[in-house]
Amino acid sequence: MVIERIRVLGMGKVGELVALLLGQAGFDVRGADLRPRPDVSVPIDPLDASDASALLGGLEGFDAVVSCLPYDRNEGVADVAAGAGLHYFDLTEDVASTAHIRDLAARSDTLLAPQCGLAPGLIGIVGASLADGLGPLRRMQLRVGALPQHPTGMLGYAFTWSPEGVVNEYLNDCEVIRSGHRQMVPAMADIETVVIGGTRLEAFATSGGLGTLCETYESRVRHLDYKTLRYPGHCDAIRFLLDELGLRDRRELMGEILVTAKPPVDDDVVYLYAAVEGDGPDGLTRREHVRAWHPRLLAGRWWRAIAWTTAASACGVVELVAREKLPDTGFLRQEDVAFADLLSTTTGRLFDDPADGPVR
Repeated sequence: MVIERIRVLGMGKVGELVALLLGQAGFDVRGADLRPRPDVSVPIDPLDASDASALLGGLEGFDAVVSCLPYDRNEGVADVAAGAGLHYFDLTEDVASTAHIRDLAARSDTLLAPQCGLAPGLIGIVGASLADGLGPLRRMQLRVGALPQHPTGMLGYAFTWSPEGVVNEYLNDCEVIRSGHRQMVPAMADIETVVIGGTRLEAFATSGGLGTLCETYESRVRHLDYKTLRYPGHCDAIRFLLDELGLRDRRELMGEILVTAKPPVDDDVVYLYAAVEGDGPDGLTRREHVRAWHPRLLAGRWWRAIAWTTAASACGVVELVAREKLPDTGFLRQEDVAFADLLSTTTGRLFDDPADGPVR
């Protein structure tokens, strides 16, 4: 099915930019949101995505839907989209939602592509591309962090992303591969130090960042894990809130406290660190891809790094499906997207812009 008209659900900062970038890529795009958004610069319709009947009507006449809604809305949207014969894309990191969507894809005649954001999403695309041509693989280390450029306080953080999603990642167990076998480890475990461009960071396990990579690479790599990057001391401070103050079982309150204490900042930075070790033509080889992305000017406005990196990855995948570079039915794993192909798209080329080059 040709993709020409796209509905974008959720007109937050990322949703608005997804709509803008898809419009620049040549698609006919309309947004939708529960609340009026007169400040949004794309056509937008009022729509309650939690109402299946209203959502079905709101998707009529479209070829694809991109959900930029909170993760707990995505299962319902995917159900309606698949039933209506639309291609489906989202940005979720939630494991349970992705499992539901994968089961749905087995019965669908269209493409269902969750996890099209930054992590999961871009990090898996980069990791799989680094691994291409190496084997057997010894280690795959994938790290991502969206951080303020000028951290303050013990947390050294600002919530430029969904607080619900962040708390989810901090509390749910994490899938890894150790000694060739898939297993689960607690979130916020295995703290390590990473230095990127002279900036000292800590990395620790968080949930959802790998998407389907563990299943894909179980028989191909000895060790595989994903960790979130933060400034030193962040993990201990979060553990204090979770365990000493008893917020582990009060996720909604935890999110409210954190976003109130650490609201978004405009001067953010997204760090991506990917490393793969394996046998190459000249023996054991380590390949790395390390980047630091900053806010940039798009469509006449400045956008936070977390917003444009997330939006550009998702839009690039949509473009590749529309170009028939990817399948148009079933379930799409992000590791099946070639990084070189993503960089060839209108939006994906932003990741290779010399304005935000490699970290030395």
